[in-house]
Amino acid sequence: MNTLTIFLGMVGPWQWIIIGLAILLLFGGKKLPELMKGLGGGIKEFKKAAQEDDEDEKKDEKIDKK
Repeated sequence: MNTLTIFLGMVGPWQWIIIGLAILLLFGGKKLPELMKGLGGGIKEFKKAAQEDDEDEKKDEKIDKK
């Protein structure tokens, strides 16, 4: 297990609520949707890059088998 998994396992629902409220207080209600949109775009880009990497590995495996 890595440290992040251990940390996330120790954070309960009340801690997540407190973290969410702290973020809301820091950035305000107007900035929050903009931040979430940026976060969502970043996650989409990461998934796209991961898929492309998997496809490249599969292509390399096919070439190696020939």
